Amino acid sequence: MKQLICLLLASVVMTARAAETNSTPNMQTNKTELATIGGGCFWCTEAIFQMLPGVKSVVSGYAGGHVENPTYEQVCGGQTGHAEVIQVAFDPVKVSYEKIIETFWDAHDPTTLNRQGNDSGTQYRSIILCNSEAQKAAAEKSKIEAQKNFSKPIVTEIVALKKFYAGEGYHQNYYRSNPNQGYCRAIIRPKVEKFEKKLKEEKH
Repeated sequence: MKQLICLLLASVVMTARAAETNSTPNMQTNKTELATIGGGCFWCTEAIFQMLPGVKSVVSGYAGGHVENPTYEQVCGGQTGHAEVIQVAFDPVKVSYEKIIETFWDAHDPTTLNRQGNDSGTQYRSIILCNSEAQKAAAEKSKIEAQKNFSKPIVTEIVALKKFYAGEGYHQNYYRSNPNQGYCRAIIRPKVEKFEKKLKEEKH
């Protein structure tokens, strides 16, 4: 269902695509770090991480594959090697990388190989793409701790980030822009409400 929605949206914005860029946004500041993660549909993970205190911005895109400047249609075809991911710009003073990864485990099921719910294919695989050896070490350590909360083995890939490609404009800020769209109501909203509840509990 998600792929059909995306293809319909793509036809509407095709004429504007030439003006878009698929390079990594320049979001680096003295108090900004980047985390790149994939946990199924990037509309879902984007919506979750936009709510996390300390996060400055979230960009949906593609990474982990071998094709340069991939389009959504190419990624959906499963031939690019890319996964749907988000790149999170965060203030390390307000939220740690470790907290980012902890939230990542809660935001999806890391035990299902190449699948999240009804979304299946290698583009929906669970993946952490690290910007440094420090991030890789933190992710590996977090994975070991997170495994205690799952009865099945975690299948998340932890690899070095080679390049992140920002997705097409119609994918960005998707849930906030389309809260009443069918996929958003049925799939994303329950996840958002669950995370909102968790955030409120953490404040008390």
